[in-house]
Amino acid sequence: MLCFILLLAALILPTGTDATNQTFTNSGEMNITSCPITYYGQKYYKVYVAFNANIFAVCFNGSYKPGIKNDCILMSGGSADRGDLAVLTKEIPTGSGIHKLLPDIKNAGKCVNIIPLKDSQQSQVSVFQFHFCGLFSFHFSQLFFASKAKQDNSKLLLIALQFKLSFPQHLGFVYKTNTTVKDPNICSTVNCNVSGVATAVSDCGPMELCQGNGSCILNTMCTVTGSTVIDFIGRVHSVPDRCGYTLMKPSSIPDFQVLGVFQERRRKDVSFLDSVILQLGTEGVQIFLEQGGRVQLNDSVLNLNATAQVVHGVELSKDQTGVTAKISASNHTVSVHFDGHTTLIHMTGPSAASVQGLCGNYNRSVSEEQVSKHSASGCEMQYNDTADSTINCNTTTEWCNILKHPPFTTCNINPEPFITACTRTLCKYPTVDGLKCQFLEAYARACSQQNNVTVENWRSNTNCGEDAFCQDRFCSAHEFCGEKNYGGEPHCLCRAIFASKYRSMSTFGEPTVCGQTSASVILANCLLEEQSINYSVLHLNDQACKGEMDNLTHMVTFTFDSSSNTCGAVVMVNKTHITYKNTIMTQNFSTFGFINRNAKVHMDFSCYYSQPNISNLAIKLKHSAVIQQITSGEWNYNLTMKAYTDSERLEAIEPGTDIQLDETIWVELKTDGLDENLVLLVTDSCWATDQPSPNGTLRYNIIINGCPNPADQTVKAEGNGLRTSNYFAFNSFQFSGKTGDVYLHCKVELCVRQGNTCAPSCSQAERRRRSAMSKSEDENPVFITMAWTS
Repeated sequence: MLCFILLLAALILPTGTDATNQTFTNSGEMNITSCPITYYGQKYYKVYVAFNANIFAVCFNGSYKPGIKNDCILMSGGSADRGDLAVLTKEIPTGSGIHKLLPDIKNAGKCVNIIPLKDSQQSQVSVFQFHFCGLFSFHFSQLFFASKAKQDNSKLLLIALQFKLSFPQHLGFVYKTNTTVKDPNICSTVNCNVSGVATAVSDCGPMELCQGNGSCILNTMCTVTGSTVIDFIGRVHSVPDRCGYTLMKPSSIPDFQVLGVFQERRRKDVSFLDSVILQLGTEGVQIFLEQGGRVQLNDSVLNLNATAQVVHGVELSKDQTGVTAKISASNHTVSVHFDGHTTLIHMTGPSAASVQGLCGNYNRSVSEEQVSKHSASGCEMQYNDTADSTINCNTTTEWCNILKHPPFTTCNINPEPFITACTRTLCKYPTVDGLKCQFLEAYARACSQQNNVTVENWRSNTNCGEDAFCQDRFCSAHEFCGEKNYGGEPHCLCRAIFASKYRSMSTFGEPTVCGQTSASVILANCLLEEQSINYSVLHLNDQACKGEMDNLTHMVTFTFDSSSNTCGAVVMVNKTHITYKNTIMTQNFSTFGFINRNAKVHMDFSCYYSQPNISNLAIKLKHSAVIQQITSGEWNYNLTMKAYTDSERLEAIEPGTDIQLDETIWVELKTDGLDENLVLLVTDSCWATDQPSPNGTLRYNIIINGCPNPADQTVKAEGNGLRTSNYFAFNSFQFSGKTGDVYLHCKVELCVRQGNTCAPSCSQAERRRRSAMSKSEDENPVFITMAWTS
């Protein structure tokens, strides 16, 4: 512990000394930022002086008020009622008169603070009696004051120097030199040596606070802001990734622990506290404190307000500052406050308790506190994004060091861990989304909750607003709440890792999904908003078909159905595909607030069927069927050719079935996965060959241009071009002079039902079908082939 001695002395200073001076009567205050007073580890940047009755007070934490501990030095005022406040800034080398008066001071000085006092006659006061908190008094036989120049280059000045003041900061007590005292007021054993330098050893633990009567109670705070954890004993931990971690698990409250889950925002290599989880182990209860003030009990969202609700023994409340959860057991109380960015965990009780987790008093590494259940796969992966050239770390550090200056100096919490958290983040991450003020607010709120100290006017001094940024704004798991434009309204923006795969491909979402009869495309609304695209004004070719937003994921789906509602889809047919194409678009508006002035959105997406493409799948007739899956982009269907012995197609030809010559065989061509309202199956031609190849040496036609061979009266065709299946019949035969297998080949195609007559007209010599898919004899034929043994 540092001690101070208040001394009045005469000193010769060179003429070149810089001085700031002001006169006061009765009371006054002065900014001493250029020469701050370090007082028990705390720096003060203002001094307050006042006469009260016969007492003169010098205070550092506000004006003197009897009974209020404002870190004051009290002394007899004598006949003085006015004086001067002055700051002199000049190098004071070792060996100076001051060093001779105070031999314990070993280092050179850079400045001094001066308080010369006068009476109403402007005369110097000859005798002062200094009282230190009314416990001891010291007498000085004379007081030096400013006089005329003594030498050409010097002046004789009256100087009040603050160096090692022999009382602790918190209570302002003084001890006799060369003594050791056990002081119940500060719960410490104090040793004050001959030189007036005091050291104190606290009887309280690092998580305890002295009550002022010799007893210590548990009163400790853990702050988690950004990726930094400032634990209960002031240590700083940095979370390097986007996983879940145990923040605290107190021994005094069984089966209770607080977890924190971290996520990235605009950069992949900087993580932030994203949610807090209260876990009640024995009951399997989890309470999620999330961004925007949303609270979930397991899977149910809770509606909270300022009136506390008790949920499984936990008091929950919500106001404009965030959500607070409080739980008590074994005379210990844990309060958790979360505003969507920072969580403050305040623990109180009659005595200290052991606490595990990143906030605790154990010496475990950060990785040892990871919780796999709340850690997404790959969350440990480290990234190294390109440095932001707009960030000036020197400017950032200067900003973060505001915590060392008024009005933050009224707080008795060490600001250094908060400054570390601030500089680590802002030297790498841009000062957007309210982040510039986040660390200042975390410090001010910690002062208020732990020590009941209000940091006055810090917002106005730093231009930090009081609005609850992103309060009640709920974003999806792949989004975070932030400013689209600096200082603008909050939006749900894409997290960097989620967005990277789409940005690299210059897309707004997933590839087109083609169902049995439908086509859909899913876009990320946060990607649309990045380009100032309002999803609600987008539509398909049919303006009545608009995108639907999922309230949980904020993904926007556009879809159409080829059978029920095409939403204006355009059907295109060529030799290989039947394609349904639609377009996500908007009109070309110029109204302010729309996508972009004179901008137009145009995004095509489509699904298609492939024309059947099966060739040379020859099998023995006894195998009874050929099944082939047709993959058409993302629209799939099966095409089957199966043989039967009866017209009802109930008796399939099985292995071992004896087929006689001139026996009627029924062959069914059937699709599975096509919508009959959309497309129809047309059997164009079928023929038999003596070889597996469709171009055999011998050929006999069965179906010609969709119609039975008029030269063979045994051939019959049913349902051709009317449904997604059809069948035909013929009598078995063999080629003359051949005793081997006979192979059956069929050429089939799909026909778009809309606007076309797909069924062939078999009353004329040539087909009159008006299919959008016009074919010619020189096209590469598409076959499905069967064989039987003759």
